[in-house]
Amino acid sequence: MSTKAVFEGLVFDEDDQQLSTAVIGDDVCYVINDAGFLRHVSAEKIDRQVMDAIRGQVEENKDLIAEQTIKMIGDVDLFTHAIIQNQLENLDDQFNHLLSTGIPENARVYLGMLGFKIVVNLHGDVIRVEQPSAPMDDDD
Repeated sequence: MSTKAVFEGLVFDEDDQQLSTAVIGDDVCYVINDAGFLRHVSAEKIDRQVMDAIRGQVEENKDLIAEQTIKMIGDVDLFTHAIIQNQLENLDDQFNHLLSTGIPENARVYLGMLGFKIVVNLHGDVIRVEQPSAPMDDDD
């Protein structure tokens, strides 16, 4: 069970209104304002949908992610590559950890400034995940 709203501050409704969060019992919820009626949707429901979308993108691009991560680190030894590959293979563990700890507030603010945004409908179904992207090289 989720103890944090992982993407707090990054989730919006279809009218571009940022969703607040609330705790009901032990359940953390995103609050969707439906013409004055406040719908409380489990944060875990929305967060897992976003994580599934991210998982799909990571799985499609594992090799590229590993290669670019190694370039950023500046270390190209075999052990570093194996560690990165292992982390990419164990996304479920990473995501479950995020559900219990959340993303630090300063990181969420930074993601928002970069243009990361999650849009949901009145039922908490993710309509789209807007992510920043790097400009394409002329060669790509």
